[in-house]
Amino acid sequence: MNSRISLQTPQKMKYIRTNSFKRLFSLKRRSLGDDSPNPDASPNTDSIVSHHSPRPFWKCFSFQQVFEATDGFSSENLVGKGGYAEVYRGILNDGEEIAVKRLTKTSIDERKEKEFLTEIGTIGHVQHPNVLSLLGCCIDNGLYLIFHFSSRGSVASLLHDDNMCPIDWKTRFKIAIGTARGLHYLHKDCQRRIIHRDIKSSNILLTADFEPLISDFGLAKWLPTQWSHHSIAPIEGTFGHLAPEYYMHGIVDEKTDVFAFGVFLLEVISGRKPVDGSHQSLHSWAKPILNRGEYEKLVDPRLGSAYDVTQLKRFSLAASLCIRESSIWRPTMTEVLNIMEDRYVDTERWKMPEEEAEAKDEFWGFEDLEYEWDSSFSIQSP
Repeated sequence: MNSRISLQTPQKMKYIRTNSFKRLFSLKRRSLGDDSPNPDASPNTDSIVSHHSPRPFWKCFSFQQVFEATDGFSSENLVGKGGYAEVYRGILNDGEEIAVKRLTKTSIDERKEKEFLTEIGTIGHVQHPNVLSLLGCCIDNGLYLIFHFSSRGSVASLLHDDNMCPIDWKTRFKIAIGTARGLHYLHKDCQRRIIHRDIKSSNILLTADFEPLISDFGLAKWLPTQWSHHSIAPIEGTFGHLAPEYYMHGIVDEKTDVFAFGVFLLEVISGRKPVDGSHQSLHSWAKPILNRGEYEKLVDPRLGSAYDVTQLKRFSLAASLCIRESSIWRPTMTEVLNIMEDRYVDTERWKMPEEEAEAKDEFWGFEDLEYEWDSSFSIQSP
């Protein structure tokens, strides 16, 4: 989405890399318990990691360790590639499987290094079962992030790989609930509010037992308590997931992520991609179906009738509220979880006044919601 071209002189690049390293060494000292001030730190260091934030739980790896673990960054170990980074599978000397995210040489510019540092500063301080935790980093011969390896890959790869069996409803339920919990944690339970800005199925990784992990914090933003939103330029993210107020005005807050989560939830339910071959977005396809209350037409046809109807109704209600055009009338992730986890739902709460109502946003097929929860599909609250 970002069309900016950044041209850097060698001298400018050296300055950027040097300051990046200073920030990283400052972060490492804090992770080791050294709270003494760093006279050489960049003035912007505290915008990435606060002295009052919990100390990160990651360590620094040598380039030799990373190189050997990935077998010299062998192409056979390449498991993912994005706009500015490559991800390799690796094995440490103790047998632990890791994922190494390497900032590619062609993308070493000021903005990408800033994203790299943002990712370290963000995920180095989060601790939640549904958020990918940082194992460490390496700043020798390049910039590298080291994570625990997610053996199942991403939700996108499982949903859209025609060579794999379709994910059953029970697993989809677990993935959706876990992702919602992880996002709720980022918005409400972190010491500083985190807006992810790129919630999508390819950024939700899965453990061996299909526990979802929110990953890729390169676009994430800290949102100070006293701020209602950020104003961002240029607009970055993934088409099909961008909230209207973000791509039109650059406004970022928790509701930006809520919109993207609604698209993700529709993807989990339907098995459809966020944008299909005709360039129609998933949420524009789903809205008419939701408006008619025909929620069963949303379900991935590969599932047949093997799904829980009450769970489907609740997921559909949550998705329909998340993708509302007006951010004011979208729920918070706390409210999304209340809907998804079979807690009390006040449908009147979500009916917009007539003067504000958007017919295309309205979905009221839930007056018949009763306690029909199938315990065979339930997941215990944490």
